[in-house]
Amino acid sequence: MIRFYNARVLTMAEGNKIEFGEVWTEEDKILYAGNLQGVDAIAKEIGKEDVTFAREIDCQQNVLMPGFKNAHTHSAMTLLRSFADDMPLQDWLNKQVFPVEAKLDGEMIYHLTKLAVLEYLTSGVTSIFDMYLTPETIADACIDMGMRVVQVGGVNNFSMSPELIEKYYQELNHKDPLSSFVIGFHAEYTCSKELLTKISELAHKYQAPVFAHISETESEVAECVERYGMTPPMLFDSLGMFEYGGGGYHCVYLTEEDMELFARKGLHVVTNPGSNTKLASGIAPIDAFLKKGINVAIGTDGPASNNCLDMFREMFLVTGLAKLREKDASAVDAFEVLKMATVNGAKAMGLKDCDILAPGKQADMIMIDLHQPNMQPLNNIAKNIVYSGSKQNVKMTMIAGRILYEDGKFAQAYDVEAIYAKANELVQKLTRE
Repeated sequence: MIRFYNARVLTMAEGNKIEFGEVWTEEDKILYAGNLQGVDAIAKEIGKEDVTFAREIDCQQNVLMPGFKNAHTHSAMTLLRSFADDMPLQDWLNKQVFPVEAKLDGEMIYHLTKLAVLEYLTSGVTSIFDMYLTPETIADACIDMGMRVVQVGGVNNFSMSPELIEKYYQELNHKDPLSSFVIGFHAEYTCSKELLTKISELAHKYQAPVFAHISETESEVAECVERYGMTPPMLFDSLGMFEYGGGGYHCVYLTEEDMELFARKGLHVVTNPGSNTKLASGIAPIDAFLKKGINVAIGTDGPASNNCLDMFREMFLVTGLAKLREKDASAVDAFEVLKMATVNGAKAMGLKDCDILAPGKQADMIMIDLHQPNMQPLNNIAKNIVYSGSKQNVKMTMIAGRILYEDGKFAQAYDVEAIYAKANELVQKLTRE
């Protein structure tokens, strides 16, 4: 068991406020998360006798809270970080990204994903919702690094197939407790109607949710309307795609009718403000989503279009851009954004045991360092995390009961310099050929 004491505990449970207390973990689970009682009283409450701790950590009144859920990313695109910047979207995709991606294989994606995991840990990310080319090696990389990963199928007219998506669905949901897989496809504009129909049939077969890039750009929506006489969400719904839930990434240009559909079907929106800003895609109507009761989560998107995997920057952009869009400084409250980055992300990803700090939940937890200038004074700690917090404030990242990042150092099991060297070797190989 590990005991975290002298902490400010933010469980993120509904109605919970930050209170002084402690958290106990055993193996991959939380045993206790609550206020100050003393070791004997807590041991009695949880039914433990002869309590022995492998480690007792004095949190020095720092914050313990659930880890962030990066609810949309393409991890292995670390390869293309700052490789193709400041270009129009179509040139960026067709002249730079797609040609290099065509050279990737599973082993390369394995190593590039490991680099991304290191960055996630420094940002307090304990779960990722990943979409990329070789799910089997992405799962291996995440399992080897201790990262919790939910993968989503990225089938399109050029890669993968419904049959392969089904294979991944069957295998990766049983591979390891850290690995799961949901049905999905890349986007309407890269998939034929026949392919979309097959994905819908797969969702019905397994009574499973479906996720995809949806209404990311104005041109995407306009071209879909021209092809089918309806927006992407309405097209997918007409094919029975959302009978068992799901959602979309980006969702910058949802119409009023689209939003009503999302609310009615309980679909999730995963917003990606950093990527949408860098690629000039637009600002999603987050305030409208919230008013309609739509669950909104946050993702970074890939490191080629962002370029960093930093949930603190995303949180600030979610609320900052929403205020700018609505011309209302009260729009999208910062605490609501903190929920998006934690509880809402877990909900979208189907991680029911990773949403809050509570007994029986997964020990996926981070410590936020308050003993730094940007977190002082302590007027409102939760909002401070959103408005002035940064990766430098992540003091610890724990996943499934394992501390993988602490005080600026990674777990000893990682050969960090070898991971960096391999990534640079692959850059030289793939971008110079």
